[in-house]
Amino acid sequence: MPVFRLTKQLLFPDPELAEEGLLAIGGDLSVPRLLLAYRSGIFPWYGEGDPLLWWAPPERALLRPGHLHLSTRTRRNLRRRPFEIRFDSAFEAVIGHCSQVPRPGQDGTWITPEMRDAYADLHRAGHAHSVEAWRDGELVGGLYGVSLGGAFFGESMFGLEPEASRAALAALDTRLAAWRFTMLDGQVPHEGLVRYGFEVVPRSQFLAELAGALRAEGREGRWSER
Repeated sequence: MPVFRLTKQLLFPDPELAEEGLLAIGGDLSVPRLLLAYRSGIFPWYGEGDPLLWWAPPERALLRPGHLHLSTRTRRNLRRRPFEIRFDSAFEAVIGHCSQVPRPGQDGTWITPEMRDAYADLHRAGHAHSVEAWRDGELVGGLYGVSLGGAFFGESMFGLEPEASRAALAALDTRLAAWRFTMLDGQVPHEGLVRYGFEVVPRSQFLAELAGALRAEGREGRWSER
């Protein structure tokens, strides 16, 4: 399995060369490199103390905005006791909470201080966004990700109250559908995403759909002002 070593030059190998998902090692987390990675269907994922790793999985989890599946019980609970939903009002707090969520089968977190700083820079550049669920003035759930063209790349989510993370996801799905986004990327497929309505698609299909989504007009800047 070939794994490429990146240099200071701003480029990535063809993502189709990532036979089992791992494509490259090295480089940096600058805003230009992160944007190029996402436009190429590539994302960083590594643990604290590990080298910087870049991935393009052979299969991706993909949701068509407007087609999120929530259980009848969840929808009923959200109607009975709705959260206040905000966009981009507490990005760094959201990513901080996400970094502390225990992950089954993972020792520690992949959202390292370096990653937190990098995505905060991406947020200030108008490309990374948070969706937040608030209760009585307290942040109790949310998610964050990257937006380019008509594509949103989900990164992580957290919930301190039942249904809080789902409320944020539902709000994101509604907004992306209203803005005519064509894809919400869940990155690596797993059972939880499939329950939400994410499809498992081959990398070639994901890259083809991504190319189309990137031709759409993007939504840069703070989403709280939209």
